[in-house]
Amino acid sequence: MSEWLENHLPKVVLAPSFIAVLIFVYGFIGWTAWVSLTRSKLLPKYEIHGFIQYERLFDSPRWDTAINNLYIFGALFIVIAMVLGLLLAILLDQKIRVEGVIRTIYLYPMALSMIVTGTAWKWILNPGLGIESMVQGWGFPNFEFDWLVNPDYAIYTIVIAAIWQSSGFVMALFLAGLRSVDGEIIKAAQVDGIPTWRIYTAIIIPSMAPIFLSAFIVLAHLAIKSFDLVIALTGGGPGYATDLPATYMYAMAFSRGDIGQAASSAMIMMLVVFAIVVPYLYSELRAKND
Repeated sequence: MSEWLENHLPKVVLAPSFIAVLIFVYGFIGWTAWVSLTRSKLLPKYEIHGFIQYERLFDSPRWDTAINNLYIFGALFIVIAMVLGLLLAILLDQKIRVEGVIRTIYLYPMALSMIVTGTAWKWILNPGLGIESMVQGWGFPNFEFDWLVNPDYAIYTIVIAAIWQSSGFVMALFLAGLRSVDGEIIKAAQVDGIPTWRIYTAIIIPSMAPIFLSAFIVLAHLAIKSFDLVIALTGGGPGYATDLPATYMYAMAFSRGDIGQAASSAMIMMLVVFAIVVPYLYSELRAKND
């Protein structure tokens, strides 16, 4: 008995977690996929009617708005967060005196939840309480910064808050990559008289391609599933101006009582995530096998 337990103890310990994941992750993914093919409304139905929910989804103007917002938010969020994170990492890599201060400022937001971040930026960007009110109080009564309540600019407030939340993580990722580069290569380049900026652009940054890919995967995943930040900051408004696929899914499921639409939008989001993550995992496994 003791020998059997010793041989099978890892399986026994992992079995509950494995069963829970099988049911509550893959089981519910399968259930969602099934419901997305039905005419479910407030309560789920299980008679399959094909792709009618997906046809409704892609005919919905609100879904079109959510997808367009995701393009804007995702592109700006990923690019700016990566550029800012890289610049901060390079700055810290020079071992400047204020390195501890910069680390504190940009790493602190990582400890906050998206709800806290959204609430804080909602106060900062509120025209009656935040930046606009403060600048007008300084003697500039004509100053306006009403992006939070302006449908044309509200999506950019989501970008600002998300960058503030995530740029510290990207900075830490890139800083670890910069300091893992072989110092002998850098010293040899310096001996040859190559300028510092050229060392970074021609030697260091190209060698960090896997880290750039990892940062892109993480940021893209955060962009696609963004929900709590939007709910806390704008609630998806004004109107549907800051609606994203995740908020659309939530609204269909819990506000409109349209489970079929919520399930179809969830499946589209999952397919987009898979389209980003699966090639990355395949390339990583292939690189290890080679």
